[in-house]
Amino acid sequence: MFRTKIGSLAISLSLLTLPVIPSFIAAADEIEEVVAVGTRRDARSVGDSPAPVDVISGSDIKNQGAVDVDYMIRTLVPSFNVNTQPISDAATLIRPANLRGLPPDNMLVLLNGKRRHRGSVISFLGGGIADGAQGPDISAIPSIALKKVEVLRDGAAAQYGSDAIAGILNFVLNDSAEGTRLEIKQGEYSDGDGETWRIAANAGMPFTDDGYANFSMEIQEQDPTARSAQRGDAASLKAAGVPVWEHPFGNGEAQVWGSPKVSDDYKFTANIGLDLDDSKKFYLFSNYAEKNVLGGFFFRNPNNRTGVYDDGSDIRLIADAGQAAGGARTCASNVDAKAGNLVGAALAAYTNDANCFVFNELFPGGFTPSFGGDVTDWSIASGVSGTTDGGTEYDISVHVGENRSDFYIENTVNPSLGPQSPTQFNPGSYIQLEKNFNMDFVRSIPMQSFDLSFAYGFEWREEQFEIINGDVASFTTGPYFNQGFGIGSNGFAGFTPDIAGVWDQQNYAIYLDFEGDVTENLVLGLATRFEDFDTFGTTTNTKFSALWRATDSLKFRTTVSTGFRAPTPGQSNVSNVTTASISGTGELVQQGTLSPTNPIAVTAGGAALQPEESDNLSFGLVWDVTDALNVTIDAYEIEITDRIALTGNFSLSDAQRAALVAAKVPGASDMQTFRFFTNDFDTTTDGIDVVATYSTELMGGVTDFTFVYNETDTEVDRSTLLSASRINALEALLPESRWNLSAVHNVGDWTILARYMYVGESEYYYGLNDLGNPDITTLDDQSQLDLEFTRDFGNYQITLGAENITDEYPEKDTGVTCCGAIYPEFAPLGFMGAFYYLRVGIDL
Repeated sequence: MFRTKIGSLAISLSLLTLPVIPSFIAAADEIEEVVAVGTRRDARSVGDSPAPVDVISGSDIKNQGAVDVDYMIRTLVPSFNVNTQPISDAATLIRPANLRGLPPDNMLVLLNGKRRHRGSVISFLGGGIADGAQGPDISAIPSIALKKVEVLRDGAAAQYGSDAIAGILNFVLNDSAEGTRLEIKQGEYSDGDGETWRIAANAGMPFTDDGYANFSMEIQEQDPTARSAQRGDAASLKAAGVPVWEHPFGNGEAQVWGSPKVSDDYKFTANIGLDLDDSKKFYLFSNYAEKNVLGGFFFRNPNNRTGVYDDGSDIRLIADAGQAAGGARTCASNVDAKAGNLVGAALAAYTNDANCFVFNELFPGGFTPSFGGDVTDWSIASGVSGTTDGGTEYDISVHVGENRSDFYIENTVNPSLGPQSPTQFNPGSYIQLEKNFNMDFVRSIPMQSFDLSFAYGFEWREEQFEIINGDVASFTTGPYFNQGFGIGSNGFAGFTPDIAGVWDQQNYAIYLDFEGDVTENLVLGLATRFEDFDTFGTTTNTKFSALWRATDSLKFRTTVSTGFRAPTPGQSNVSNVTTASISGTGELVQQGTLSPTNPIAVTAGGAALQPEESDNLSFGLVWDVTDALNVTIDAYEIEITDRIALTGNFSLSDAQRAALVAAKVPGASDMQTFRFFTNDFDTTTDGIDVVATYSTELMGGVTDFTFVYNETDTEVDRSTLLSASRINALEALLPESRWNLSAVHNVGDWTILARYMYVGESEYYYGLNDLGNPDITTLDDQSQLDLEFTRDFGNYQITLGAENITDEYPEKDTGVTCCGAIYPEFAPLGFMGAFYYLRVGIDL
């Protein structure tokens, strides 16, 4: 109903303000010339935008200790959040970010105003907020390449298509034709780990006499961090004389919580433009990035890890080579796994028998798999833009982009292979490939009392997701399977040829976009977009916007829109298994993810995915209080129906498990529960954004103050298959309020930056208490202070800085943590402590 009403309202209001539209509009053409993202008109200030837009300069981005762009934006935009993902499978490789409390695939990312391809990783473990999301890899963009970042905090699917529900991030590349800059940064945490170094360079040069060529590169390495204590079970084993596995990233712990090791991290961009004549321009921009990310999984206890040491019912698994070869069993069976640790003579009894084998011989103290991947990202976009003799601006472009994750897992086994199992595997790869073709046109149409900006265009897009099967050892069913041993590389089973494949989705779109200053003080806009997908059908979305200049210093603005997010081919077809820990207990379970059309998923309510639909409403003001003080306040509401998400976990029967094994679903033999993607629930997200800037002369220099505040509250309005923990995460895991206050003081050759960040309380659900009631723990608020001191020596600058200079940590809470974690893994500002760094910039 809401969608019908706002579509009618938007059209009616626009028709009231537009007299007679000339018939030649049908032949008019336009280009998307994005200066402040969200409009196709000529350049205008952010304050004149009907929708809230933040513009972050390149210098603002670099003035902090983080080395990846996603963390840099988190520092500057409170409604944007990203966290380290410890022990989160593939989400460790590409961190899921969120805007306004919504998952990463509800946020559209642009590069130079063109849609950027999404990442190959589906976040099966996304901290409750991003579970099942497949968003773009923002970290692949080198920060030194950026001229600015535009953050549109408003729904824009009627203008840009799928995903633009929470808003848009537009990364604008440096287009300077001169100058070379080199930056070197090194830092580490107060605990002495996480050493990070980065070398970056940007060079601009003329491209003939009529163009520019700008190139950037970054090389960086980051050592892992660990903020862990010894697990209780590992400590007990060690006290009993068991040689417990020690994780190489920790300090003797069997399992670590922290950030992964990032190595061979290379990023490159090119941005080229050439004026072909006075009215036509050729452009090309591209990126290439690769990195290796290595993290850890949960510890496998040498007495009770199901499918490796134990059959799941406290019976120790003993492999019998004779039985595996088709003969009679001679090794012991039905041995109580709790009878005692296999050390000394107890272990020797199996070691000395060539026919019998226990995995304690290979890993006597248990093991912790190391999981990682090689991530490669590339894209290239090219086009021609210009203006016709009739005054129509145009932009015709093509774009191809790919993100690939090649997974590997070490220090683990395929239990079904018994003593012949290797300990290193390549489980396979995910590849996301996207192709875009765009024709965008804009023309100014003289009306009776104003000029109407009329835009229209066409887009064709293909999105392809591919699964490449792993090496044979990572998925094969070995001869010991019938003795109770699990199939596939433990922790991340390899993708079988039956699961591997290529799935694609094509769509085309046409759009119309009207905008004009209908009076001296009133700006109105109307956009509508029709899209046709070959998978689920058609969708039409509309957006109405208005800006009223009440006085010279006060403006009011509003937008009303509908939007959508199309399911990705990956979400519709992927199958996987992940190892998760039951909150509060540390018990490991194998969670299977099935295709929503898998027959077993269908029995639990699975069906082909349909698009999410959204209704966005925003209202705000822009107030120039004085020449030095500017304030913007924007309230918003986002209603999303039929949200796509992973269901809660369903118990798997023996018959269902056997069917999945027969279908060669990876890891099915150990699978204890299953889940699938579904259009299951509706949410309403309400919030408010406040941005205030003030500049003054102070202490012999100029000081610029910036205050940004965000409050976001999400409620789950309807759900049939979500678990209680997932609902709690959606509603309360992210802090309801965040704010930052920063001051930049320039005096002489010195620049001093101080930034204070605050996040409010949040909640974490970790099961039911003894009375069967929800057990919810409140995570206390967090804050941190960042400082930077920069001295400019002319052609080079030296910066000393610290993030979280007072070395603050989140409050310890044993109710939330388990498995050796000291701090809540979902702490909004992290749990690594202070980070100190030195940065040197050289202008050549």
